[in-house]
Amino acid sequence: MTNSVPALAALAAALVGVAIAFAFFVAPEDADQGISQRIFYFHVPIALTAYACFGWGAYKGLLLLWRKDERNDLESYVAIHQGTIFGSLTLLTGSIWAKASWGHWWLWSENQLVLFLVLFLFYSAYFMLRFSIEEGPRRANISAVYALFGVVLIPVSFLAIRLAENIIHPTVFTRDGPQMTGVMFLTFCIAWLAMSVLAYALYRLELLGKRLDSNLRELRELLT
Repeated sequence: MTNSVPALAALAAALVGVAIAFAFFVAPEDADQGISQRIFYFHVPIALTAYACFGWGAYKGLLLLWRKDERNDLESYVAIHQGTIFGSLTLLTGSIWAKASWGHWWLWSENQLVLFLVLFLFYSAYFMLRFSIEEGPRRANISAVYALFGVVLIPVSFLAIRLAENIIHPTVFTRDGPQMTGVMFLTFCIAWLAMSVLAYALYRLELLGKRLDSNLRELRELLT
C-alpha cells in the first residue's frame, strides 16, 4: 500500500492536468453559456465522486456491522471524510457556475440544490456524532449505522436533479444519451476519471497516514 500511493498520486495529478487541458483548450465553447459552461466538466464529476465516496463509506459501514472487522470502521470514516471534501467542492463549483450563467449564487426554491445541501450537512454531522463518543466498538457501530442511514439520501438527491424541469440545473444526460458533442463528452469522461482517481488517491493516502499514526500510538503505549 505504501509503495503504490506515490504512483497513484502521480497518475491522479496527470489525469487532472489532462482534464484541465481538455476542458479549457480542446472542448468547444457552449453556444448558450459561453466560457462559464466549462466548469461543468469539473462540477458534475466532483458531485458524482462525492456520491461514490458516501456510498463507499456506507458499504464499509455495512461490512463492519456484518463481519465485525475493525478495519472497515476506519475505511468508512475516511470515505465519508473524502465525500464531505468533494461535497463542499460540489457546492462551491455549483454556486460559481450558477452565478456566472444565471445570476444567482443560490436559490432556496430549487429542490435539487437544497437536497444536495441536506446530504452534505447530514454527512458533516457524522463527524460530530463520531467524535462525541469514546473510541471503541460502540463508536464504530453507531457511526456505521449513521452512514447507512445517510446513503438513502443519495438517490433522492440524484433523482431530484434528474426530475428538475427548470434551467437553473440543466440535465445533460437523458434517455437519448448525452446532450453534447463527442469532444465534449470525451472531456467529461476524462474529467470524471480524473476526479475518481484523485479521490481514490486521497483516500489511500489518508488511510495510510491514519494507520501509521495508530501504529505509532500503540508503539508509544508499549514503550511507556
